Amino acid sequence: MSQDILHRFIFENIAARGMIVQLDKSWQRLQEQKDYPEVIRNLLGEFIAANALLAATLKFEGALTMQIRGNGPVSLMLMECTSEQHLRGLAKYDDTIQAGSLKQMFGDGQLALTIDNDKTGERYQGIVELSGDKISHALENYLMQSEQLDTRLFLATNNNKACGILIQKLPGQTDDNPDDWHRIIQLAETIKDQELFNLEAAEIIHRLFNEDDVRLLDSEHYLFRCTCTRERVANMLISLGHQEIKDILEEMGKIEIDCEFCNQHYDFDAVDAEELFATDIHHSAPKTKQ
Repeated sequence: MSQDILHRFIFENIAARGMIVQLDKSWQRLQEQKDYPEVIRNLLGEFIAANALLAATLKFEGALTMQIRGNGPVSLMLMECTSEQHLRGLAKYDDTIQAGSLKQMFGDGQLALTIDNDKTGERYQGIVELSGDKISHALENYLMQSEQLDTRLFLATNNNKACGILIQKLPGQTDDNPDDWHRIIQLAETIKDQELFNLEAAEIIHRLFNEDDVRLLDSEHYLFRCTCTRERVANMLISLGHQEIKDILEEMGKIEIDCEFCNQHYDFDAVDAEELFATDIHHSAPKTKQ
């Protein structure tokens, strides 16, 4: 069963919604960018599944970026999901990394979620101290602290798949019977990793909530895609200023840039640089080599 898909569902008689995400090709593509050790691979797998789930709770045109920065063996974990269902991510770590709690791996860290709205140009960012033993715990704590949203995440990953379930109370609504929320969470906690890896979404929902009135809604397909382009790199160089670029070229001979997400390599020589800073640069797109 090969798929990169997110399914939405809603409880008809409970003020709660859910999502199931199962990623394989996009997850495998991300792993191809770098030979990550197992402990980092497991973290990234949970992070990419969680990123897709949380992005699907939003209505926006742009990107949701999740990142953890710390002073431990893992200094950075970054994942981005766009409103077009494009995923990309990376991690930075040292050779001392070993499996452990988030505190042991990240040290004193912060969890940040950033929403970039392409339509309005606005950016929203929330930052909290990293807490909990797992990625799911840290994100649940973030959502409760920053958004006052009661949310549970169940994440599973291996070499082939990154999967997850999100159960969330509907914003602005209250349950007639608060015990219903606790009951469906207890049911969700019985999910096994192999079930997430191998069962279709409808089977998972039936397996967990067969006594509830649950409606399966629309689905969305995901893929790994880096948003870097030569033009974007050129615009970044322009932002550094003409003199700064000249100084770099004088010292290095050419500018070489590698995208940390997809390993795409970009070269800019002196001729490229002069074209970037041509007199009509503010009136037209940069002229760059293809």
